[in-house]
Amino acid sequence: MFDFMSIMNKVKEAQVKIKEAQSKLVHLKAEGESGAGMVKVTVNGQRKVISIQMDDSLVNVADKDMLSDLVVAATNKALEEIEVKIKEEMKAATDGMMPNIPGMDFGNMF
Repeated sequence: MFDFMSIMNKVKEAQVKIKEAQSKLVHLKAEGESGAGMVKVTVNGQRKVISIQMDDSLVNVADKDMLSDLVVAATNKALEEIEVKIKEEMKAATDGMMPNIPGMDFGNMF
């Protein structure tokens, strides 16, 4: 049988570690690019876009729709990349903290 108090203490420890890790997420950065690098978007671990860089050749009114599509694609790639980094950071922060309960998957908690 499980030691309920031990599990509760581990959960409280994990909560503290998670809060600490979440405060560090602002320093994580990921970049997505599209159009062979003509558009680059950088996001942080709080899933906020922090910069968009565009090749000068794209700044043409006639190419407005293409530019929009490239920005969307680069942003989505950056957000996908930051999700991976966030999960890695949170897993490292709570490694060994969560009890191993059969049938419970804590891996997708973040």
